Amino acid sequence: MGLFSFIKNLGRKAPAVAPPADVPAPAPTAKVPAVNPWQLKYILSELDLEVENLDLKVDDDTVIVTGHCASQEIREKVVLALGNVDGICCVDDQMTVATEEDQSEFYEVQKGDTLSKISKQFYGTANKYNTIFEANKPMLKSADLIYPGQVLRIPKLQS
Repeated sequence: MGLFSFIKNLGRKAPAVAPPADVPAPAPTAKVPAVNPWQLKYILSELDLEVENLDLKVDDDTVIVTGHCASQEIREKVVLALGNVDGICCVDDQMTVATEEDQSEFYEVQKGDTLSKISKQFYGTANKYNTIFEANKPMLKSADLIYPGQVLRIPKLQS
């Protein structure tokens, strides 16, 4: 899918998760990223987003993600889950999917937005807000809990 931009200092805080035992301690002079791969893997596992052969590299504020997803939907949710983390401004998606599908649009929430308003903008009716909500679960816990700067999936409607 490519490189995706996010607002760096906005979003979910990375959980305080200890590194796996096989991760060596950084050298005292090494620049340590604000968010580590094991913190991001924890977020993906917590959201139940499975990627075969998942590999994450963090280069400053950019996450490079590789692996294989069962669907385009999971791929997009992984990108959003990683990008909507405080301290991350870019996600370089190098994942593959089992079956190529149409890519959803991504939308950055603006001040004053609601899912109904976004639904009206993309679908012509406010009544499809639940389509957007469902497309962004499990990252969204409630249709009322969106914030400016957050990036959401806007799936194409099935004919």
